[in-house]
Amino acid sequence: MTNILRRVVVMIGGSGSNLQALIAHPHHGVHYDIVGVISHRPEAYGLQRAQKADIPTLVVDHTLFETREEFENALLEATRTFRPDWIALAGFMRVLSPLFIRAYAGRLLNIHPALLPKYKGLHTHRRVLAAGDAVHGASVHFATEDLDGGPVIAQRTVPVLPNDDETTLAARVLAVEHQLYPETLSRVIQGLLNIDQNLVTVDH
Repeated sequence: MTNILRRVVVMIGGSGSNLQALIAHPHHGVHYDIVGVISHRPEAYGLQRAQKADIPTLVVDHTLFETREEFENALLEATRTFRPDWIALAGFMRVLSPLFIRAYAGRLLNIHPALLPKYKGLHTHRRVLAAGDAVHGASVHFATEDLDGGPVIAQRTVPVLPNDDETTLAARVLAVEHQLYPETLSRVIQGLLNIDQNLVTVDH
């Protein structure tokens, strides 16, 4: 277990509500410091959230690159300017290649709006409703080369109510995400969780 303040880069692509939760959490500035925010979309509202919190931002617009390799090389260069100990993906809507994943292996977290390993990928709320599931939720996992397939660190559930639609269910899951992500990031950074051969172990 460590009390060293860890440098975190948050990567976004949209509204940045999970970024805001990470900024607002009591563990921010105690266990971790968000030293930079990177977006692949210049219009992402999360950039404004970061700027209001005096957090430096960079944009690596994926539409300006001819190839995925060029984009990811630029993304790696941008990320390295912040010298991060950890990276938290928070609505970053680009699939990262092995080039990027391997550069930060074991230090790259993602939050996913489903109870993994179920419902990897997009449109999770729609798929949960279509399947008639009674329970939904969110997962924090280590990002690996297997899309949404890395070791799950923590999960939290929500009920699926009879009158739910995608909007109401998504809102309930998002509220859970805002609690789960900062709490889990803090535990990982403190050294309370470890990854070994695709399994997450807990230190007591």
